[in-house]
Amino acid sequence: MKNKIVSLSKNEDFKSILNGKKISNKYLTIFFKKLSGKNTNRLNISFVAKKKIGNAVTRNKIKRRLRNIMNEAMKSININLDYCYLLIARISVSKDPYEKIKMLTIEDFRKIK
Repeated sequence: MKNKIVSLSKNEDFKSILNGKKISNKYLTIFFKKLSGKNTNRLNISFVAKKKIGNAVTRNKIKRRLRNIMNEAMKSININLDYCYLLIARISVSKDPYEKIKMLTIEDFRKIK
């Protein structure tokens, strides 16, 4: 069954997730928290690439890569849909190979219970 990725849109959601738990690795920081009023049948996730990382083309490429990784991760592992996630990318995401980023990201999502 394919779950749809839903992006967070409200500023309050972003602020409350930043106060939740986090897991970091070389490529990104994953913030996660249970938010009331969110659909638990879909993956509530947002991707952030800061302006320091590069121009708009580079930032959009990073977000496309992360979105693709999450689509593949939903097929291979059981992601907890009770949480809302915020993925903040680091500059190394744009430089390193896709497979390394995918492996570390999936490993981190396995840790989240």
